[in-house]
Amino acid sequence: MSAESPLHEKTPLHASAEPYTDEQLAQLHADADAIVARYPQKRSALLPMLHLIQSVDGYITGRGVTFCAEKLDLTDAEVSGVATFYTQYKRHPNGDYTIGVCTNTLCAIMGGDQIFDELSEHLGIGHDETTPDGRITLERVECNAACDYAPVVMANWEFFDYMTPEATKQVADDLRAGKDVRPSRGPNKVCTFKQVSRTLAGFSDGLADEGVGAGPASLEGLKVAKQHNWTAPGSAQDVDSDDQATAEAGGRQPQPGEPHSGAEGHGTAESAKGDN
Repeated sequence: MSAESPLHEKTPLHASAEPYTDEQLAQLHADADAIVARYPQKRSALLPMLHLIQSVDGYITGRGVTFCAEKLDLTDAEVSGVATFYTQYKRHPNGDYTIGVCTNTLCAIMGGDQIFDELSEHLGIGHDETTPDGRITLERVECNAACDYAPVVMANWEFFDYMTPEATKQVADDLRAGKDVRPSRGPNKVCTFKQVSRTLAGFSDGLADEGVGAGPASLEGLKVAKQHNWTAPGSAQDVDSDDQATAEAGGRQPQPGEPHSGAEGHGTAESAKGDN
């Protein structure tokens, strides 16, 4: 880590000095066409297409920006504006594995700050910096949305729960050594940054059903709700009850694609206003 600044210098996007190979370009066009086909407007495909670029280049390159712009009828400036706004899009080469240590309030007081400090010293890098071998990029993360497992660490957005400094350093060492590392939840091993970027672009990796989906802490509330027969407002059970009440009052049951009783009544009132 530079003594002049605790953060990685925010470099501009790299120029497109080296074009894609014919093979890369053919695959990019095929994948981009599949992405664009999901949206009614081409420009809406930009976010997943930027992930697609990262799945090939490992970060957002100048040539990737130009490809997206030409494919979506945008300017390079429009694409660059989006690519530099979101932190999940990288402006400089990223490691094979991004380790994000949560240092938000709960994780911090449970040990997250200590985990980050010790891992930073262990790897010899700071926030948004990458080890010389290109294997690990370290990030200080605001929240991993898993407070019930604090302190939480993520590797390429896979969860590692109830972590300690030593356990986190071991995960980093194993990933650098090329070993298969299994997260607390999710697939059986952590995939590389490029592999995960392709999944984020909307292409299935076939791993959705691997491993544990939700841990015991996350399911505790659901278990209590079932024990007390609690349901959320607006749940399917409530909607069915509303429709049954409408039928008993002599009203017409909504047909497939029509709003249910509450929304139907609102629509009728709006129609009446329009008639006046």
